Order: sequence, then C-alpha cells, then structure tokens
Amino acid sequence: MKLAITTDHAGYESLKELKVFLESLGHECVDYGPTTFDGEDDYPDFMFPAAQAVASGECERGVIMGGSGQGEAMAANRIPGVRAALFYGPVTAKVPIDAEGTMSDDPYEIVKLSRQHNDANVLSLSGRFLTLDEMKTALRIWFETPFSGVERHARRIHKLDEA
Repeated sequence: MKLAITTDHAGYESLKELKVFLESLGHECVDYGPTTFDGEDDYPDFMFPAAQAVASGECERGVIMGGSGQGEAMAANRIPGVRAALFYGPVTAKVPIDAEGTMSDDPYEIVKLSRQHNDANVLSLSGRFLTLDEMKTALRIWFETPFSGVERHARRIHKLDEA
C-alpha cells in the first residue's frame, strides 16, 4: 500500500523508525515530513500535503504524527475526503462499544473501530503519549482491520465526505 507519512518536530526521530517498520510490512512510504529538525516548525505545513495526497488518491492511506496528534488530525480533517482518526494511547471501553452491546477489554479496540466503523484513511499518532512499540502495534492493527461495510457506517461516511 502506498502511504503518505509525515510529522512535525515532535515526531521527527520516531517517524524515521516508523518508516522502516512500515516498509518492512510491505508498504511504500512517501515522506512529507521535514528533512531537518526544526523545533519551531508548524505542523499544518506538513499535514496538509500528506492529507492532500490521500484525498487525491496519490496515496491510499496516511500516517501522521505530532506531539499530541490532535492538531495534526484537525489539520488533516480540513481536507475533503480525509477521515483522520487520533490515537494517543491504549484504553479500554467503559461501556459497550456498539449498538449490539458488545464489550471489549482490548486496549487497541479504538484503533479497530476507526477502520471498522469510520473507514479512517489517516491515522494520527501522538509522539509524546505513545511509545514506539505502542505505535507499531496500533499501526499493525489499523492496517489489518478492514472497513465493515455495514450500511449505517457507509451512510455516515458518505455524509462526512459530502460535507
């Protein structure tokens, strides 16, 4: 799969390692991140080109990173056709995760749901709240999880993409 990857200064070192990891899984990475470290850079400058590559179909999915991942996801989601999900750490559900009342104690369930229910095409990672191993686990799960295709989810995604 061809991926758009990027970060700002907060994920500069981690993205190098994640690129090697993603390529080891057979993905082709197009790096939209900074070529040198600059602690004063601005994340939108890197998020917008990566998100545009996903929205245009140049890349099939994207992996973006920043300190919290929040601003990065917000930037990516400004590009029509991008559905960026944020992952900033393993967590377990406190209530059922779906209308059928399914419970889950999987700390990466939220990553699965971003694909199954939301067909997320960009995953935003927190460079300051995740270890490299947690990022790798989340990415492996995210790439292995397909969109469910359930009508109610497809209907909602269509509304997002048409907004």
